[in-house]
Amino acid sequence: MTRRDLLRSGAVVLAGFATGCSQSARKRKPAIFNSAARKLTGNDPGVVFTDVTRQAGIDFVHSAGARTHQLPEDYGPGAAWGDYDGDGWPDLYLVNQPGPWGAKPSPDAPYSHLYHNNGDGTFTDVTLAAGVANRGGFGMGAAWGDFDNDGRLDLYVTNYGRSVLYHNNGNGTFTDVTDRAGVANHLWATTPVWIDYDNDGWLDLYVPNYADYNLRNVPHGATAQEYGMNVPFTLNPAAFRAVPNRLYHNNRDGTFTDVAPRLGVANPEGRSLSAAFADFNLDGWQDFYIANDIASNRMFQGIGQGRFKDISASSWTEENRGTMGIAIGDYDNDGDFDMFLTHWLAEGDALYENLWFEQGAHGALHFSDVADMFGCGEISIRDAGWGTFFFDFDNDGWLDILAVNGSTLENKGDPTQLIPERPLLFWSKGQDGFFDVARSGAAGTALAQAIHGRGAACADFDRDGDLDMIIMTNRHRPLLLRNDGGNRNHWLSIHLVGTRSNRSGYGAKVYLTAGGRRQIRQYGVAGSYLSQCATEAWFGLGQLDRVDRVEIVWPSGARQTVETPPADRTLLITEDEAGWKELPSKPAPQPPQ
Repeated sequence: MTRRDLLRSGAVVLAGFATGCSQSARKRKPAIFNSAARKLTGNDPGVVFTDVTRQAGIDFVHSAGARTHQLPEDYGPGAAWGDYDGDGWPDLYLVNQPGPWGAKPSPDAPYSHLYHNNGDGTFTDVTLAAGVANRGGFGMGAAWGDFDNDGRLDLYVTNYGRSVLYHNNGNGTFTDVTDRAGVANHLWATTPVWIDYDNDGWLDLYVPNYADYNLRNVPHGATAQEYGMNVPFTLNPAAFRAVPNRLYHNNRDGTFTDVAPRLGVANPEGRSLSAAFADFNLDGWQDFYIANDIASNRMFQGIGQGRFKDISASSWTEENRGTMGIAIGDYDNDGDFDMFLTHWLAEGDALYENLWFEQGAHGALHFSDVADMFGCGEISIRDAGWGTFFFDFDNDGWLDILAVNGSTLENKGDPTQLIPERPLLFWSKGQDGFFDVARSGAAGTALAQAIHGRGAACADFDRDGDLDMIIMTNRHRPLLLRNDGGNRNHWLSIHLVGTRSNRSGYGAKVYLTAGGRRQIRQYGVAGSYLSQCATEAWFGLGQLDRVDRVEIVWPSGARQTVETPPADRTLLITEDEAGWKELPSKPAPQPPQ
C-alpha cells in the first residue's frame, strides 16, 4: 500500500488533527507492521474446530458439471442460520446454483437446501417439504427476517436474475410471495440485509447488486490479462457495467417499494458484493457501509427520519480496493462499532477502527485502518478474501475474526479449476492484537487446509456454549465446523423479540456489564459475504461466572435493563416485558482433571 493509500484510508493521521489519533492505539503502541511474520508467543486459545459436516447430516455439493469460465459461476455460495420454526435451535439454509452458467437445468440439477436442526448435533433436509429449493434461480446469498411481524422468520434468497422472498407459513412450509411483495429485483443480487432503517417497526430490505453480465458484445474466446495471466474475458468484472442497488421499504401490507434512488443510496457505479448496517455514532439511526468491486466503497450515515448522508470521503473509508466481505463488531471493547473488510489479491484485509470515542463522541465519523498494527493486514496480502465475521470463539471477552479465502484465478495447469487458499482465524489477545491460529494447525486440521472458500456464518448450532461455523466452498462441499473447547470459559447469549420495534429486534444495541467491563453488540448486523450468522448477541465472559446487568437500547428508543441474569445460558428478552425466558442449551462438559 502506498503512502497516499494510507492517508486516504485514515491509517496515517495528520499531526495537526489531534482528535483523529486513536487513544487506544497510543496506549497499546503496537509495533507490528509485518503481520505475515508475526508469531504467537505463549499459549494458543486451546480451541479446535472439528469438521462434522457428514456426521451432522449435511449432504450438499455446490453446483454440478464443468465450469464454463463464466463470472457468476465463481462467486457463490452463501449460507444463512435462522430458527425458522421457533424451537430455539438454529436451522441452516445453504444456497446453490443449478450447474454451468447458461445451461438448461436438468431435472436432477442441484438446488438450495434447508436443514432443520434436530437438537442433537444432526440436521434433517426438509427442503422439498418446506418449498424453498429456489430451483428457478442461479443462487448467491440468503438472509432470514420477519418482514410481516408475525413472529416467524421469512427467507430472502438472492440470485442472478429473479431473487425470491419466501413467506413462512408457520407449519414448516413457505410460500413464494416475491411478485406480490415487489422484491424480485431481476439483477445480479449478492448479500441481502434485513434492517429497519427508518425505525418504523418493520423490517426493510437492502439488496446489493453486482453487474450486468451481458455477453452479447463479447467475442467468442476473447481473453484479458489479469495478474500476469491470460484469462477469459468473461471472467473480467471490469468488462461489465455496474447496476444499482435496491433499498426496499416495507409498506406494512406485504409489499415493498424501492426507495434507494430517492434516498441517494442506490450506489449505481459500484459493483456491490455486500453491505452491513450499524449505528456507528450511537445516535439511534442506522448507518451502513457498501463493499464494492472495482469501485470505491461507500459509507452512508443515517441522519434521521430514514434519510442518509454520503460520508464516504470524510469518514476516511472511501477505499478503492476490491472488497468482498464486511464484519461489524467492537474489536477493541471501547464501546463503538468497528469494521473488518476482506479484499482481493495483493490488497490486504482492512481493520477499520471507529474513532468516535477517541474524538470525544461528537462531530463527524472517522475510521482508521489499523490492520497491520494489530496483526491482520499484510498476512492476507496473497489471498482473495470473502466471508468474514467477528465472533468470540474462546469466550474470553475479546472478539476474534474469521476471514475465508479462495482465489477466482484459474489454475494454470488446469483452467477448469480455481486456485484454493487457506482461511485465516484471527485470535484476539486484547491489547496485543490478533494472531492467526488457522494456518499453524492450532485450531485443527480442517482450518489448515486450502479450500475454495466463499460465504461463511457462525452459530452455536449444538447449543453447548461456544460458537461453531459453516464455511461454504465454490463447487465443493461445505465445512460445518464444531467448536471444541470454547465453552471452557463462561458466556451469555441474548435473543430479542421486539414489540414496538421490529419483531426480529434487528438493530437493537445490547450492552453487558460483568466484572467491571462493558461489552456491546448490535443485534442482527454481524455482516459477512452472501451469508448471515445466527441472530443473537453473544458475549464471552472468561472466568467470570456472574453478570451484573444486560442493557438493551431498542430501535424504538426504549431502554430496558435486566439485572444479574445467569451466566452460561441462552436468554430470550422481549421488549417492554420484565425478566427473561431461557432457551434450550446443553450443559458445558467439565474440563479434564
